[in-house]
Amino acid sequence: MRIDIISVLPELMESSFNASILKRAMDKGLAEVHFHQLRAYGLGKYRQIDDEPYGGGAGMVMMIEPLDHCISELKSQRNYDEIIYLTPDGETLNQKIANTLSIKDNLIFICGHYKGIDQRVRDLHVTREISIGDYVLTGGELAACVLADAVIRLLPGVLNDEQSALTDSFQDDLLSPPIYTRPEEYKGLRVPSILLSGHSAKIEDWRHEEALRITREKRPDLLD
Repeated sequence: MRIDIISVLPELMESSFNASILKRAMDKGLAEVHFHQLRAYGLGKYRQIDDEPYGGGAGMVMMIEPLDHCISELKSQRNYDEIIYLTPDGETLNQKIANTLSIKDNLIFICGHYKGIDQRVRDLHVTREISIGDYVLTGGELAACVLADAVIRLLPGVLNDEQSALTDSFQDDLLSPPIYTRPEEYKGLRVPSILLSGHSAKIEDWRHEEALRITREKRPDLLD
């Protein structure tokens, strides 16, 4: 998988891809992440990338020309399955979206800034718009890191135990059940005896019932 991220501040993201699972994925050659500094495509002596909105109003808007030039150059080099704009008014990221994107080959992420990007960029290039929640960030960089992490960890060979991703919260529209490890007792709190029984079928039944219980308590909307 290859992900190209277009940003005004790529340095905000670089450390996220230089550690842990994301670094492992890239070291194994399972994922490539390339950052593109939008100002390299900016206009004039000062590499302008933003301007005042037509019709007036507060804030600045990311201009169409720099984004169009950057995206068009990338599209001339390879075919992209999705060109994704990280924006508060996109569809809210969930596990199903991450699963769908994890089987793609080439993705572009556009990180917005200021009041957002010129609508014509969305009309010309963007195939999907994704939000990581109902709030506003300074820019799309952190959202791009979240989306990349959610997708890359699902690639075969990235996790040491590939079954681990299949038992994550939301994979079956349920939250995960409680989990325990050693010691068996700590400050009077004991591990449920069923988990020590060695009876795999009963353990799986217990986990499923607990997942249902927790989902019903914390996220009943998932059961709907």
